[in-house]
Amino acid sequence: MYPKIYLKPGKEKPLTAHHHWVFSGAILKRDPQIGAGSIVDVCSSDHKYLGTGYFNDKTSISVRMLTFEPTAIDGNFLWNRIYRAWQFRQKLFADSDTDAFRVVFSEGDFLPGLIVDKYGPGLVLQIQTLGIDGFRAQLVELLQVMMRPDFIHERSEGTARMEEGLTDVNRTLWGTLPDGPVTVRENGVTFAVDVVRGQKSGFFLDQRENRQLIGRLAAGKTVLNCFGYTAGFAVYAALGGATRTVTVDLSEPALELARENFRRNGLDPGQHEFVQEDVFQYLRRCRDKFDIVILDPPAFAKKQTNLAAAFRGYKDINLHALKCLQPGGWLLTCSCSYYMDVPQFQKILFLAAMDAGREVQIVGKHPQPPDHPLNVFHPESEYLKSFFCKVY
Repeated sequence: MYPKIYLKPGKEKPLTAHHHWVFSGAILKRDPQIGAGSIVDVCSSDHKYLGTGYFNDKTSISVRMLTFEPTAIDGNFLWNRIYRAWQFRQKLFADSDTDAFRVVFSEGDFLPGLIVDKYGPGLVLQIQTLGIDGFRAQLVELLQVMMRPDFIHERSEGTARMEEGLTDVNRTLWGTLPDGPVTVRENGVTFAVDVVRGQKSGFFLDQRENRQLIGRLAAGKTVLNCFGYTAGFAVYAALGGATRTVTVDLSEPALELARENFRRNGLDPGQHEFVQEDVFQYLRRCRDKFDIVILDPPAFAKKQTNLAAAFRGYKDINLHALKCLQPGGWLLTCSCSYYMDVPQFQKILFLAAMDAGREVQIVGKHPQPPDHPLNVFHPESEYLKSFFCKVY
């Protein structure tokens, strides 16, 4: 149906197992008319059809697979994939008083390169690859019809797009953004989200369940919220009855929105603390003892080559966080670095506990929530690791 790419002998095995990536080194030859962004059929060296995806010779991942059956990649294909994801999310959040969640999660929803987040009345679109970039107009049209949003804003930014040969995009594609932040609800808690200037698409939707966990445990506790951004964890903690919350982040605009999030939930930000400082420096100088410490840093290892430095960074913050905890306190420590796997992250916690002289029990290992599903054929879609620990 489409121009063909042929794999080297023996390189078809990942695709027969429905993995979504074809690396450049696996390609034997390709039809001459194939250009970057083209839809292609991928075949074995003996010309057997393996699947259909989109091609880009600018990246090490040359083909990202969309289907493993002969299928037209058109508006109907996109509609069916997105509608399936949308139906699932509607059921997932039907009774939760939550209107902020991920609707489409790239390979996790069998649509590599596409992320769609719902924020209250609107949608934020992230297009990460050249192959999906060509479907922008169709995506905007079908999202309008399917979900009836007030606006669709695109936040397609970062090194992934640069590697794809694309420039950053931050613009409203349809409708009108509200003046100021977008108001959303999460488990009945209200947040103001800056979808234009905020980190990622505006809010860390993948920490929803961990925030709720902290809220349940916070009564009468003191809470240190590191890499706190707009204070999602601290707001839950304060609503849960925490006697003190300290939110540390390097961004003053984020902390100003954090104060606003307190106000929107009937909390006085003047009774809580907001510290604009590098978390590493704050933890090293901190002499206070807290009942709960939360570590939710950005990804320290965005590439395999960053892993050694990331290991040291995670070890450092966990070591000093453990020193800041009261005996019997709780540590929620997270990593969103895909290249840092669970055994490595647990080893970091072990080494930090040894150096801190603390006894640590892992009482829960929490992956990403169900609106960020793990595609069983694509283990790379698993990225978030959270350990919930009792510390003595």
